[in-house]
Amino acid sequence: MSNITGKVVIITGASSGIGEATARLLAESGAHVILGARRIERLEAITSAIRSEGGSADYQAVDVTRRDQMKDLVNYVKHSFGKVDVIVNNAGVMPLSKLEALKSDEWDRMINVNIRGVLHGIAAGLPIMKKQGFGQFINISSIGGHEVTPSAAVYCATKFAVRAISEGLRMEVGGNIRVTTVSPGVTESELAESITDEEARQFMKEYRKFAISPYAIARSILFAIEQPGDVDINEIIVRPTAAN
Repeated sequence: MSNITGKVVIITGASSGIGEATARLLAESGAHVILGARRIERLEAITSAIRSEGGSADYQAVDVTRRDQMKDLVNYVKHSFGKVDVIVNNAGVMPLSKLEALKSDEWDRMINVNIRGVLHGIAAGLPIMKKQGFGQFINISSIGGHEVTPSAAVYCATKFAVRAISEGLRMEVGGNIRVTTVSPGVTESELAESITDEEARQFMKEYRKFAISPYAIARSILFAIEQPGDVDINEIIVRPTAAN
């Protein structure tokens, strides 16, 4: 029996891309997955598909920028399943543009989703995990959290922040709570669809030429979860073999 069998896993941003792939793979591996996102119709469809294939899945609409909604989601899971083993803070947005374009509303959106969304997941889950004496946070950063590219300054800043938050959390909690940061390289997803800046959009078309499947990232998340309880995989970078 795998170490993941029966684990209760919350996944944000689960309506597509890495979140959807992770939900499907973990359910296939024996976990109870709870999908969170804003697009309720997508959550319903994915959950139905997982159940039809013999997996255990549930869902709840959540906007990770709303602290109260994230807390409600985690409390619902704790009440329904009796525990929270893993929270995958995956929700993210990437409306790239050069700073001189002054798209401050898009900067705010990235800060709210990519940083505050992770913090809200931690704030909702940490008290429960400390009380039950175990748990794991898996926070999705990016290769952009390791290097900066033109038009991605704010996005990269948010992903650097995810790494910093994760490392700080790891050092603070210790004990039986594990913290993992996963940094995907270019991956097939809907992220680029939020780009409104034409120059950045064209750049991303070329950059995403070698995009890998979101299941590549899902497998790394599975790997981190299924380790023995005394093993904490702190950071994983997954990128296309063809990437520079």
